[in-house]
Amino acid sequence: MVMAPGTAQRIGVLGHGAIGSLVAAELAAGRVAGGVLEGIILRRRQDLPYAQFSLDDELERCDLIVECAGQQAVREHAVKILDAGVDLLLISLGALADRDLAERLAHAGPGRLFFSSGAVGGLDLLASGARMGTFSEIRITTRKLPSTLVQPWMSQARRAGLESAAAPVEVFAGPARQAAQQFPKSLNVAAAVALAVGNWDVVSVRLLADPLAELTEHTIEARGASGDCCFSIKNHPSARNPRTSGVVPWAVLRSLEAALGARGGLI
Repeated sequence: MVMAPGTAQRIGVLGHGAIGSLVAAELAAGRVAGGVLEGIILRRRQDLPYAQFSLDDELERCDLIVECAGQQAVREHAVKILDAGVDLLLISLGALADRDLAERLAHAGPGRLFFSSGAVGGLDLLASGARMGTFSEIRITTRKLPSTLVQPWMSQARRAGLESAAAPVEVFAGPARQAAQQFPKSLNVAAAVALAVGNWDVVSVRLLADPLAELTEHTIEARGASGDCCFSIKNHPSARNPRTSGVVPWAVLRSLEAALGARGGLI
C-alpha cells in the first residue's frame, strides 16, 4: 500500500504476548518511524491501555497488520488480511511449511506480505547467494533449554526424559519443513532460512536440548555457488516466553520500519 510522503501508516497488532506487547508499546510511544498504533486484535478483550478491535474492524482501519500470534493465527487470518488489501508482516514463518497455505498466500492480495528475520542473522547473505546460484546444502544446528522444546505431540515418557536431561539430547534431525511444523514456537529460524534461499528442501535441521544452554544458539552452515559460509547466533531467551529469543520483537520493529519505508539506511 503506497502512502503519501510523511503520512503515518495505521498499524494493527495481532496478538499481545511476549512479542506483540513490546511491538504495541513501541508503536504507542511513537518510536516506530512512519507508523502509529491503531489497535490490538485479540480473541478476548484484555485490560490493556490500547484500543482493541476485531479483525474485521481492523481490516477497515489499518494499512498494515503485524502478526504476533502464532502459526494458527496465520492459517486462520493471513489470506483474509491480504485479500482485504491490507499489508501483513509475518512473524510465525513456520506456518509457510504448509505447502497449501504457502500457495494460497502467494496468490492472495492486493495486500503485500512481508517476513521478519526474527532471531537469526545472515539472511541477507543467504538470499544474495541464492540469487547468484543454488545452494548444495544448508545445515542449521539449534541448541535450546529442554523445557522449551516439550511439545503436545510428545509421549509422557519423552517429555519426562527431556525435562530430566543432564546432558545435551538430540530432539530432532531432518528437513526444515518438518522441523518448523513439529516445533512451531521454536524453529521459525528454519523457516526464515528456507524462505531466504527460496528452497525448503536444501535446508536440514538438528535440534539439541541442552540443560546448560543459558543462551539460545543457532549455527548455520551453507555451501553453494557463492561460496561457503558459517555463522552462529547466541540469543538471550525472552523473559516473558523462553521459547522465543528476547531480540525477536526488536527484529520485528526493524522489519516494520523497513516495510513502512519511512527511513533510509541498511536494507
